[in-house]
Amino acid sequence: MFIEIDVESGNNCEFSLTRLFSTTGNAVQIFRLETFGNNGELALHDVTGWSAEGPCPAFSVMVEDSGEGVALLVYGGNDGIRLRPSESTEPWGLDSVAQWGEPCLLLDQSVYVETR
Repeated sequence: MFIEIDVESGNNCEFSLTRLFSTTGNAVQIFRLETFGNNGELALHDVTGWSAEGPCPAFSVMVEDSGEGVALLVYGGNDGIRLRPSESTEPWGLDSVAQWGEPCLLLDQSVYVETR
């Protein structure tokens, strides 16, 4: 099965990405993962998908990656995904300086994720 990521630059993230991935498993909805934050620190971060209407589900799925063999793809809505430090209590929003958007993330397959 294939999954296409097609995210245009906008309010959530500053750059566009269009890429087709070949999946090696089933997608699962996630809400937290371990990744590098705005300051370069490795920590737990909440993640949500982002669309024109705001927050939506985020998912992870194993995909084939020519450089690594298999990688973990984290993706969301048509505007990408949004991340914030897991200790944050503020609501999801584009005005937050503690949150940031990405079209998607392609991570090592051993990354810690929490599912719903």
